[in-house]
Amino acid sequence: MNRAFVVVLVLLALGLIAFNVTLVDFNDPLQGDSTIALIGIVASLCALVLILIFALSKKIDKKLKED
Repeated sequence: MNRAFVVVLVLLALGLIAFNVTLVDFNDPLQGDSTIALIGIVASLCALVLILIFALSKKIDKKLKED
C-alpha cells in the first residue's frame, strides 16, 4: 500500500471518530443514537489500529528485504 493511501485512511478514521464524538449525548451515553455513535467510535478505533499494524508490518517487510 502506498504511504499516501495509508495517511488518507488514518485521516478518515480520525474524522469518523471526531464526527461520532459529536453525536454522543454525554448525559446518557447508552441510550438511543448515542449507542450507535459509541459503536462507530469503537469501530473506527479498531480500523485505525489495523491500518497502523498493517503499515508497520509493511515497513518491517521492506527492511527485511533490504538485508
